[in-house]
Amino acid sequence: MGNAGLKVLVLGSGGREHALAAALAGSPSVAEVLVAPGNGGTAAVGSNVALDAEDGEAVATFAVENEVDLVVIGPEAPLVAGVGDAVRAAGVPVFGPSADGAQLEGSKAFAKAVMERAGVPTAEYAAFTEEAPALEYLATVGAPIVVKADGLAAGKGVVVAQTLQEAEDAVRACFGGAFGEAGATVVIEECLEGPECSLLSVTDGTRLAHLACAQDHKRAYEGDRGPNTGGMGVYSPVPLVTAEEHAAMEAANEAVVATLADMDIDYRGVIYGGFMLTEDGPKVLEFNARFGDPETEVVLPRFRGDLGRVLLDAANGELDPETLSWDDGWAVGVVLASAGYPGKYETGKVITGVADAEAMDGVSVYHAGTTLDGEGNLLTAGGRVLCVTAVGPTFAEAREKAYAACDRIDFEGKTLRRDIGARAMA
Repeated sequence: MGNAGLKVLVLGSGGREHALAAALAGSPSVAEVLVAPGNGGTAAVGSNVALDAEDGEAVATFAVENEVDLVVIGPEAPLVAGVGDAVRAAGVPVFGPSADGAQLEGSKAFAKAVMERAGVPTAEYAAFTEEAPALEYLATVGAPIVVKADGLAAGKGVVVAQTLQEAEDAVRACFGGAFGEAGATVVIEECLEGPECSLLSVTDGTRLAHLACAQDHKRAYEGDRGPNTGGMGVYSPVPLVTAEEHAAMEAANEAVVATLADMDIDYRGVIYGGFMLTEDGPKVLEFNARFGDPETEVVLPRFRGDLGRVLLDAANGELDPETLSWDDGWAVGVVLASAGYPGKYETGKVITGVADAEAMDGVSVYHAGTTLDGEGNLLTAGGRVLCVTAVGPTFAEAREKAYAACDRIDFEGKTLRRDIGARAMA
């Protein structure tokens, strides 16, 4: 890095990548932010680049030719595809684990085996590669039970079955090709009870710096009903988490990174533990190998420090956890989605009011599924369209402000949950 500052390339096109790009653009150490392929929002904080984020060789060649100082990988698919390995092999620092490390998210069976080895509390489970034994196992354990496609299914390969019939249908769907290769192995695990919470930690493979915890709302409809989604809203920090529970979650993330190191897997990036706060303490539901979405959209607005420097230090194996700090406020993010999401939805709807919302003090609007047309109009281009985040001194104030900002934004078919954070408020 010269005196001019870092040139950073962020891979991805969602709300997480917009939040990362915005925070990097505001970092003292960063001079230029590129986003590939980016969206209608990332274009305002950096330069969008037409590049296939899952093509490791193309990304590596671009990074070298454009003298990129750091590549930050947003989504899971490029990590599992080994993009980090290709870029690192070309001599460019990468924030994001190797393909081996990304199996923590890419294979639920692998993750379970690592958790067992690390002694991390998690649900009892069994993994199957054929339908008949899986159905036999279901008959012995009964319901409620959780059925998971082993591989990446964009957050949709998990069924929390309340009845045996539902569980059997889920197993048949996986082996019937509903999730392609991702469903070739099926993990069946006990159904844990309690509120969910996630803890993201930045690691250089040895040291960890824990980010603020967050609570996502996965279900499509109010009252936590309906199908699972990529996330409909989120807040940070989480008031119901005790200091003891937080310490247990930190210990779980640390134990897994240490176990991966014992397995000769050099894990640099984010380790994201998804936990259930059970009566017996926090238990891991799953690990992700990257920043969460929409968690990133509430965690980064509260971050105080130089994100570019932190991520580069982690990529280079030189992380100093003391360089991360947080403001004392609260952040609440509400997702605005297209009508029909997570099922079929239409795109190409004109979005208005984003500037009005962002004019509010402490409000950021992160673009998840947007694009710009030839005339500069902002259009919907996905199921989750925007994440509207507000930061405030109290939970109630941040929440109120987030919803007031949502009301300033409009597009045909706009849907949202009006109860994000309601239970925590109570």
